[in-house]
Amino acid sequence: MIQDPKRYTLTAALPYTNGPIHIGHLAGVYIPGDIYARFLRLQNKDVAFICGSDEHGVAISMKAKKEGISPQEVIDKYHQIIKQSFADFGISFDNYSRTSSKIHHETASEFFKKLYDDSKFIEEVTDQLYDGEAQQFLADRFVIGTCPKCGNEEAYGDQCEKCGTSLNATDLINPKSTISGSKPTLKSTKHWFLPLDQYDAFLREWILVGHKNDWKPNVYGQVRSWLEDGLKPRAVTRDLDWGIPVPVAGAEGKVLYVWFDAPIGYISSTKEWAERVGKDWEPYWKSEDTKLVHFIGKDNIVFHCVIFPAMLKAEGSYILPDNVPANEFLNLEGNKLSTSKNWAVWLHEYLVDFPDKQDVLRYALTSNAPETKDNDFTWKDFQARNNNELVAIFGNFINRVVVLTHKYYEGIVPQPNAFSEVDLATLAELKAYPHVIASSVDRYRFREALGEMMNVARLGNKYLADEEPWKVIKDNPERVKTQMYVALQIAAALSTLAEPFLPFTATKLQSILNVQTPLSWKSISEKSDLLPTDHRIGQAELLFAKIEDEEIQKQIDRLEAIKISNTAASKTVEPQKEMAQFDDFAKLDLRVGTIIQAEKMPKANKLLILKVDTGLDIRTIVSGIAEHFTPEEVIGQQVTVLANLAPRALRGVESEGMILMTEDKNGQLVFVHPAAADVANGATIN
Repeated sequence: MIQDPKRYTLTAALPYTNGPIHIGHLAGVYIPGDIYARFLRLQNKDVAFICGSDEHGVAISMKAKKEGISPQEVIDKYHQIIKQSFADFGISFDNYSRTSSKIHHETASEFFKKLYDDSKFIEEVTDQLYDGEAQQFLADRFVIGTCPKCGNEEAYGDQCEKCGTSLNATDLINPKSTISGSKPTLKSTKHWFLPLDQYDAFLREWILVGHKNDWKPNVYGQVRSWLEDGLKPRAVTRDLDWGIPVPVAGAEGKVLYVWFDAPIGYISSTKEWAERVGKDWEPYWKSEDTKLVHFIGKDNIVFHCVIFPAMLKAEGSYILPDNVPANEFLNLEGNKLSTSKNWAVWLHEYLVDFPDKQDVLRYALTSNAPETKDNDFTWKDFQARNNNELVAIFGNFINRVVVLTHKYYEGIVPQPNAFSEVDLATLAELKAYPHVIASSVDRYRFREALGEMMNVARLGNKYLADEEPWKVIKDNPERVKTQMYVALQIAAALSTLAEPFLPFTATKLQSILNVQTPLSWKSISEKSDLLPTDHRIGQAELLFAKIEDEEIQKQIDRLEAIKISNTAASKTVEPQKEMAQFDDFAKLDLRVGTIIQAEKMPKANKLLILKVDTGLDIRTIVSGIAEHFTPEEVIGQQVTVLANLAPRALRGVESEGMILMTEDKNGQLVFVHPAAADVANGATIN
């Protein structure tokens, strides 16, 4: 761990431009990175917070094929949506670039060429999967098959999303082309490989020894598992027509593998930023007194902790990341977020339903951040955190302070009198909070840090509740001057301490308090007059508004509709059976009947023994519906019976017919019965 770095290079995972940004991305990567960047800037640190759109690779090609447009049209569309979403939610990148830019193509090509010239690659002719129908090699995500490790039948050619195992397409069992649906064949092709096995000793020493005590357990554990499985050479080129051309002779029709090209995007984006602001980019990537931190989700751990460091080590002139504080995944209402199934809360859509409530979402996501394990976002929790915490604690405190200051002193900070022990203890506690919050942020515990920031608002509320200036004003107005002075100092501190977490709220609070120059982090611990005597504050304004049940129910109903739609879309309709002649159908005797008795079949989980009045007789029918209905639920149910089915013994009970069943749109088993209520038992169905 670097002590007292001279500068900070912070990177956030480059989002694929094959779709918009959702809350999972925000919670896992971009809010944590933004909190850290804002926190450092408040301490006047030299920070470069870098990101950009990842615009190459198979995901883009797949999206283009699906939408019937060119890859360039795909990236132009989603680059703008993504960039705007980040701006709307206050993600304070110093530079947001794109990997389709000229500077990135040049940087990535130069990086590859340097490793190529230094003989860091292995050149091999290997058998790769080839789609004969589409007449192209199948890179990574153009192949699905069965994962050899966990048996997931929908694993991609680069990674199984169920167990997280990194794969090569040729590892898959029963591979299938996602382009044509056909079974691919093996065909020889030449590629360049980074021999990761040659960096095994370096990675073990650097991570397993050097970062044993400061990297998050989930990151450390995944890297150790990868190393223990044994590193193998990994291709850095692909047979594709979309990407950065491999810049060497004999590589026509090949591009740089997206996971070789994408992390270099951090470097090219830094170059772009430095050129714009008139700085030298190299110290931010090549100086030992720079702290490099990658903010990513857990699905990118191997690329940022094994592959990219190996690339940097092979190049020879770059620093390595000081930390990679990857988060786990965020689920939505109990189910995994899914772009393809529209199971997500999209940032651009959120702002339509909750305008000017960016900080409410930032707060809810940080409070529930998946820092050590997968967590679940629910709309009810979102509402509760807004109403019970932001409104009732933070907003309530600020509103009371501002309203009382205007009521008693026309908005002017009063001159305090002698401080009581309670006053001094409260101010001393306030001065300690910057260090407490900083300690959590420095260890990438942003959820904990947010809780400590809210404790400052709780400190203010407790102080006012205990001191009761609205009562004291009647008998001791001089004492109230001191009370309000103390409360105003807490409010002023919050205008800075909240800034990393709730930037829009902090700006609004600074406006309410008429703070022209935001306070530095350090000043809160050192100064006692954050808002000096005779300073005039602005008018009261609500920081947060209560969110009503109707607003939340609308979101829950929307998700329920998506769930029903997904269930219907995923259901496979049984193919039509072979043609039946009219005489075959005429043999079937379908009758309306009513279940009059029902009991479970002993020692059988699936079977119910039913007594059915068919109008012809009362007969026994054994039906495999016990896992879906209790005996009590089916008694009195009118049903359709195949009456002339040959009897069959099931577990010693003779079944004399069959009851017709189907499934509803939610996949639940239901009876097929006449819609009319007055159809008599025994009525035939023609």
